[in-house]
Amino acid sequence: MRSHYCGDLNLSHDGQTVTLCGWVHRRRDHGGVIFLDLRDREGITQVVIDPDTEEAFALADKARSEYVLKVTGRVRPRPEGTINPNMPTGEIEVLGKDVEILNSAQTPPFQLDGYTDVGEEVRLRYRYMDLRRPEMQEKLIMRSKATRIVRSFLEEQGFLDIETPVLTKATPEGARDYLVPSRVHPGSFYALPQSPQLFKQLLMVSGFDRYYQIVKCFRDEDLRAERQPEFTQIDIETSFMNEEQIMGNAETMVRQMFGELINVDLGEFPHMTFAEAMRRFGSDKPDLRIPLELVDIDELVSGVDFKVFKGPANDSKGRVAALKLPEGGTKLTRKQIDDYGKYVGTYGAKGLAWIKVNALENGIEGLQSPILKFLGEDVALNIMSHLEAKNGDIIFFGADKASVVNDSMGALRCKIGADLNLYISDWAPLWVVDFPMFEENGKGGLTALHHPFTAPTCSPQELEANPAEALSRAYDMVINGYEVGGGSIRIYDQDMQSAVFRVLNIQKEEQEEKFGFLLDALKFGAPPHGGLAFGLDRLVMLLCGTDSIREVIAFPKTQSASCLMTQAPSPVDAEQLHELNIRIRRDPASATSH
Repeated sequence: MRSHYCGDLNLSHDGQTVTLCGWVHRRRDHGGVIFLDLRDREGITQVVIDPDTEEAFALADKARSEYVLKVTGRVRPRPEGTINPNMPTGEIEVLGKDVEILNSAQTPPFQLDGYTDVGEEVRLRYRYMDLRRPEMQEKLIMRSKATRIVRSFLEEQGFLDIETPVLTKATPEGARDYLVPSRVHPGSFYALPQSPQLFKQLLMVSGFDRYYQIVKCFRDEDLRAERQPEFTQIDIETSFMNEEQIMGNAETMVRQMFGELINVDLGEFPHMTFAEAMRRFGSDKPDLRIPLELVDIDELVSGVDFKVFKGPANDSKGRVAALKLPEGGTKLTRKQIDDYGKYVGTYGAKGLAWIKVNALENGIEGLQSPILKFLGEDVALNIMSHLEAKNGDIIFFGADKASVVNDSMGALRCKIGADLNLYISDWAPLWVVDFPMFEENGKGGLTALHHPFTAPTCSPQELEANPAEALSRAYDMVINGYEVGGGSIRIYDQDMQSAVFRVLNIQKEEQEEKFGFLLDALKFGAPPHGGLAFGLDRLVMLLCGTDSIREVIAFPKTQSASCLMTQAPSPVDAEQLHELNIRIRRDPASATSH
């Protein structure tokens, strides 16, 4: 029906007769001449309808916002003084000769002809209308371009696009599974994959030494702005490559993506160990654009009477850390400081101690803080010296279990950086490496920090002798404080895999029940292999300069994992439940309230 997209026209088409199809973005009537801004996915073109084309003029006169039109006309330069430099098509217009109304439209639930402050709930309820907005179409086009670059890059590297099952077996991957009841196997369930992890390892055993897939994954977990119950991974696995080679290949792909799509050179990615990242930034995904760091002061406060500091300082699992904000004492109000105290409370901190540096030359008299009387002059001034504090600075303190201090102070560092716009660069990528193999699970045991198929850097005997100190061959790619991808060298030796299971207290029967097929495969010549997976949604989110992955997913769920447009999840009728041998258990609380 069309000869061109609206957004593709320019002065090179001057004099050509074109046919456009699209939606009426805006309609204006100027002195008997009708101007229509016609919109499609590629952009907007101004169409001019003169009254001397009576039939076309009459139809254009009926057109309203979001009517679907087909317009045929001649491209011409815009008259002098009417050029719009803010539009790619701003130098031309189409003199319409034929107009056809393909469909009418009711008044939209919100305006699409410019920035409209519409709540996200309304946008998601009418997502098909929201997606007509040029800014939303640009984001989904960016997503499509990103996947094209990924496919092209990996195909050139010899990777094969291979699909893996969506209905599979429940396995521990760190989050709850979405379960699917089986009608033909009453009482049994499939699980939707949290990742294709085991299948891509089995593909390596099968001899497909370079695999990739752009794949849907599912995790039933608590949601945040950058998480969804269903998300898309760029999943990669390869044999006969070590971690340096895998990271180098992945880094090249991401650098190419950013260079081609937004003309950004990310440069070489520095490597930082997990231990260094946690010590300096309180996070394993540090935002290196922010020039603030945590500094340990445990030794300086281990002898004070102040229990808030003394307890964690003398606890092997505790931490006392300081965060210096240069000139923060002059920038922050008392209300802002109090608000930061409330903010760290959401991360488990019991409070936020602080010291303002007013006049360091006056000793402790030049400091201002409620905690000075508990520290004493010598300790307070030693802290100032250790932190190289200057007049005008403010210093925040975290003291608790190391995990609480890291979470709260790491988040505070990012919060302050954003609030005060402290960023020293636009982009800051890095690799975080040398992760611990395990972490405490809060029940006296250990759990895998990544997953139980990650290879350690030591032997099986060393692993079992000292599991808490074992490091893994894992690596995460971080950009601007977001983990955009992560992976590891996998265990390909059955003895090592069994040793990891023993450390995790996964007994022989459970090993066979959950992973028997993988353990069997490892007996038949499994090659050394490894891989990683990128979160496509997060990568596109960064490419588009937004802070929510819902902005770059066509039909996302809300933070409560529901779809406002389709009203999913929704009840099903009794007959379907009966076929699946499922009975809904009524909540006793709701039953008694009726």
